[in-house]
Amino acid sequence: MDHNLSHFLLVYTGYIIAAGSPGPSTMRIMGTAMHQGRQAALALSAGVVTGSVFWGVMAATGVSALLATYAQALVVLKILGGCYLLLLAFKAARGALTPGKPDKATAIANRPVSGLALYMRGLLMHLSNPKSILAWIALVTLGLGPDASTMDVIVILAGCVVLSVTIFCGYAVVFSTQPMVRIYRSARRSIEAVLAIAFGFAGLRLLLWRT
Repeated sequence: MDHNLSHFLLVYTGYIIAAGSPGPSTMRIMGTAMHQGRQAALALSAGVVTGSVFWGVMAATGVSALLATYAQALVVLKILGGCYLLLLAFKAARGALTPGKPDKATAIANRPVSGLALYMRGLLMHLSNPKSILAWIALVTLGLGPDASTMDVIVILAGCVVLSVTIFCGYAVVFSTQPMVRIYRSARRSIEAVLAIAFGFAGLRLLLWRT
């Protein structure tokens, strides 16, 4: 039991570091929360969480490991994910270059989007990132030995689901608070420029990443 507990804690710690550290998904949630509000950010977060859970299930059942052996599949995911991140970089750059009042510029750069569309964007972002597959394979391999039971798999997945909701939705809630919104409004163009650089770097890095 103690041995299993140590493995579970190791996996949970690894997941917190992987999911909570700044990356395309977290930065997208932060940006959406600041300029579109909490509801929009939570919808986007729900898509990211769903994508994370999907790859977690695939890793636990061995499907993602099988997928990772086919370079063509990872190449397709890499191209989709990289192009999507470059699209986000373009939109953020357009917002950064839009002069005028923050509210007006924000409205131009970030027109209202439905909750479903935001959910699908978050889902696409996570599903199209091959690094998500490999990260989950590493976590599951780390936590599940050859004698792992079905209950061990359930405990790991359930714990990571809770952590995923807490982390991604936590970003949505924190960055949609009034202080954060005021910061965004006062430094909108600088924030959009940072997001453009971050998304552009991540997109190019993903496209150039050798599978």
